[in-house]
Amino acid sequence: MQSRSQAECVVLDGAYGEGGGQILRTALSLSAITGRPLRIERIRALRRKPGLAAQHLTAVRSAAALCAARVDGDELGSTALSFAPSEPPAAGDYVFDVALARAGGSAGAVTLVLQTVLPPLVHARKPSRVVVRGGTHVPWSPTFDYARDVWLPLLRRFGVRASLELQAWGWWPLGKGEVVAEIRSGAGPLTPVTLLERGSLRRVRGRAVGARLPAHIPHRMAERARALLVDLNVPVEIQPMEVQAACAGAGLFLTSDYAEISSGFSALGERGRTSEQVAEAAVAALLAHHRSGAALDRHLGDQALLPMSLAGGVSAVSVEEITPHLQTNAWVIERFGVARVVIEPAHAGGGRVTVTPS
Repeated sequence: MQSRSQAECVVLDGAYGEGGGQILRTALSLSAITGRPLRIERIRALRRKPGLAAQHLTAVRSAAALCAARVDGDELGSTALSFAPSEPPAAGDYVFDVALARAGGSAGAVTLVLQTVLPPLVHARKPSRVVVRGGTHVPWSPTFDYARDVWLPLLRRFGVRASLELQAWGWWPLGKGEVVAEIRSGAGPLTPVTLLERGSLRRVRGRAVGARLPAHIPHRMAERARALLVDLNVPVEIQPMEVQAACAGAGLFLTSDYAEISSGFSALGERGRTSEQVAEAAVAALLAHHRSGAALDRHLGDQALLPMSLAGGVSAVSVEEITPHLQTNAWVIERFGVARVVIEPAHAGGGRVTVTPS
């Protein structure tokens, strides 16, 4: 077997496909796990502000800490990165703060940092504890609620043993939230998973949250959501909440529990958007997924690919939508040679994804 220093470098074009941060995060995880050096060019080339933002830079430095990687290009705005692990991922107590990556702080998403470091730590020999500080409920990223109630339960089906706890809420633009992850090491490859049917809808649950805002806002979000979901004829449990945070924020976070899997949907408040409009956006996404009949919601499809590629056998899932994120993530995985990904389109934009690990 080649040593980590002898392994062939994987070179990726960061402008491929959707051209965003998912290429970076999946590549960092796989580089740490496999030991293969990594070179990414044109990082996030298709974004309004290309290059490494605070959350991406934190993901790079966090992944490097796990495997004592030699890194070149780890600075804000960098569009090229070299990453060379020198050791297998090491268990430990880690603290990663997105705010430290940029002068003046950042509300970069803690969940995206966790998605980078959790897979390598599952392959470590001992349990780990990871504290990540930054944005916990921010735009364009999985919220803490989604990570805890949807992503983590899916990982448990693969045999991943981990938990997430919210210590402090972090909204855009200040962040300053905190999430603690407890990760137990694995004992060999992950368990293959087949999820082509989701089963019947059992209930919808969630919370309508406001921070530093009038108390009626979470109650209005919850009331409107309940009214829109009544025709599903299942229990709907939405808790209005007022929470403490460094800055104002609001959002509705919903989970639909099917017999076989859970799906997540959210909408965040913003200036000029009423409480009712927030609720309508989150519910519309939930109902669209429900009509699709697919097992995995449109965001979970691409997030499932990495554990599928690390399993000890073939996995297959049905997805609500074949998104650019899904297709791009499949490309990264195949570039590392760890699995073959077959995406078969179905009706209404959905499809079936089959992953055969190498």
